[in-house]
Amino acid sequence: MSRRSVSVVVPVKDGERYLKELLDAIFAQSADAPGLEVLVIDSGSHDGSVAIARAAGAAVLEIEPEQFGHGRTRNLGAERTSGELIAFLTQDATPVPGWLSAIQAGFNLAHDVGAVYGPHRARPDTSPMIARELEAFFSGHSATGGPALQREGDDAFLSNVNAVYRRDCWAAIRFPDVPYAEDQGFARSMLAAGWAKAFVPDAAVLHAHDYSPRQFAQRYFDEYRGLRQTIGHVERLGVRSALRDVRSMVAADRAWMIGQGYDAKRLRQWTARSLLHNGSRKVFSALGSHAHRMPLSVQRTISLEGTAIKETDKPAAEPTGSIKGKLVPPSSKRDHDAVRIYARDGAAPLLEPLPGQESDRPLHIACVVPSFGRGSGGHTSIFQIMSRLEAAGHTVTYWISSPYDHLKNHPESRIRRHIREWFAPIQGPVFKGFDRWYGADIVVATGWQTAHPAVLLENARARAHLVHDNESEFYATSAYARWAEETHRLGMHAICSSPWLADIMHDKYGATVSTFDFGVDHGIYRPISAQRQPETVVLYGRASTPRRAVPLAMMALQELKERRPDLRVLSFGNSKHIDLPIAYEHLGILDPTQLAQVYNEGTVGLVLSLTNYSLIPQEMLACGMPCVDLAGISAEGIFGADGPVALSEFDPIKMADVLERLMTDRGEWERRSAEGLRFVEGRTWDVAAVQVEAGLREAF
Repeated sequence: MSRRSVSVVVPVKDGERYLKELLDAIFAQSADAPGLEVLVIDSGSHDGSVAIARAAGAAVLEIEPEQFGHGRTRNLGAERTSGELIAFLTQDATPVPGWLSAIQAGFNLAHDVGAVYGPHRARPDTSPMIARELEAFFSGHSATGGPALQREGDDAFLSNVNAVYRRDCWAAIRFPDVPYAEDQGFARSMLAAGWAKAFVPDAAVLHAHDYSPRQFAQRYFDEYRGLRQTIGHVERLGVRSALRDVRSMVAADRAWMIGQGYDAKRLRQWTARSLLHNGSRKVFSALGSHAHRMPLSVQRTISLEGTAIKETDKPAAEPTGSIKGKLVPPSSKRDHDAVRIYARDGAAPLLEPLPGQESDRPLHIACVVPSFGRGSGGHTSIFQIMSRLEAAGHTVTYWISSPYDHLKNHPESRIRRHIREWFAPIQGPVFKGFDRWYGADIVVATGWQTAHPAVLLENARARAHLVHDNESEFYATSAYARWAEETHRLGMHAICSSPWLADIMHDKYGATVSTFDFGVDHGIYRPISAQRQPETVVLYGRASTPRRAVPLAMMALQELKERRPDLRVLSFGNSKHIDLPIAYEHLGILDPTQLAQVYNEGTVGLVLSLTNYSLIPQEMLACGMPCVDLAGISAEGIFGADGPVALSEFDPIKMADVLERLMTDRGEWERRSAEGLRFVEGRTWDVAAVQVEAGLREAF
């Protein structure tokens, strides 16, 4: 089992009751954490906490009480430590023997575990309500009683009473600066960013808050106020539902006490306390959820910590007769800010090329990449080509030009790993945004969203645009369509993926152009000995991409199904089901090996494109399966009017005719299958990389 270095951070204020016990328990487990460091952050203790921490061997950082914040102070602790894992404990949470070893095992459960947490166990003097609640609560975190992985869509619970984070996960997300529930907010963000968290039952701490009835009520007020502010949870309070819930919780407490052997007198005493505890919990949790509506002085009176929050979304009173909308804070999203900056400042000046850069000198290529998800054909092309250019001796760095989207919380190491797993084994580093831009020989835009950012980058000697499609056609009449058009007038050499595209770039926009061909990974896409299934159409059902004309394909398949009741349809390329009016098999997004298997079992492929042709027909042809696309557009210029791909007019009945002919005419099927294998034989990503390199040289 690999063991990572660990830093333990303990925020403290007047915590001498359990602090020595806690620190001794941590240091007793130092063998399970190389280079163990322990940091106590004290925020104004009046007891012996600081002296206890120093005597135990912990580093101490003292801050003013008003500087403390649950998220803010834990971020500070992470910044002041260096371990690969950052453990957070509260001052009254004593780790049990084996805690650190269990934590290490939790991070070894999967490569993407970003946080590990364990249960809170009751101390011997804990009240039965809290002891029962802890036992019941944490028993539900693992179906097997052993360690459990949790990902997006699972429960987002996380508690900094006892939680440990991978440093790169913390650095990518950080804790929100909120009064309470910073851990819950972090958990939601990390799961949404693609990290996993792990619950490990053996990574336990002794911990239980036992307050007076009044203090319990105040704590629930603080806790649910924080939950509303952090994750939007609102605790409702209805009379009937509250009575039902309180009755149920008191009954559960009594059953637990009976199971623990409480005598009649203790059972009566604690039943009364349970009624008070659970009743006040319902009331003060609901009050906390609506604290923003209370005067600050009332909040401070109710709060255990004496704190208050302001109502941030309440508009200020306006003079009579004036009309003013709600003040909305500035958006953090800046996806198209480069368009504005370019309009104001123009393109960054280019440096003079170096001798040999237009012919044979190795280049530093800065590849500016739009955001991506698994299954993107355009990104497959980008990364396959760039990985070959790296193999040819060029240096390639990768710059994600839109860090404000769903990749914003992904660490760069995770993004790079996804690229290598989903697309191609790139070697160069990946950067989010351009804060660390340091120049390049040539900047390559790879989508219209990346073009304006690319021309603003300084310390470059040339620019090129790897054009995969006529992207302005992706949009209705809109600002986005106009901006996409404008990118072809920015003075970059256009390296186009088809002659059809090159003609548009040259004739309409006046760009200098060169071309490249999509490649095929022949190690994956090739004929195998699989038995082809009769009457099977393999549909590229990417309904989320309108240019794939999926509604037209649906009509053609509905018509074909009426003619051929045994028709079987396999749809791939879309994560969600599509509204196909006939029964079909939804394959979702498949990896290349799975796709090759499908292409070897199908009868005919159906891949439509209303703009530039897709690389998918070539991969189908490489597996010996003929396919159908639209006539009169880019595909016809690539495959010919009667070549390996059967072309159809934009008509569902005629498309059904073309599909049916391929399914029934064995001679035509075999002719197109053989022509397809010959067509793709010389189309490789190595060849595509040579073509793109020639285009990069032209850009100088």
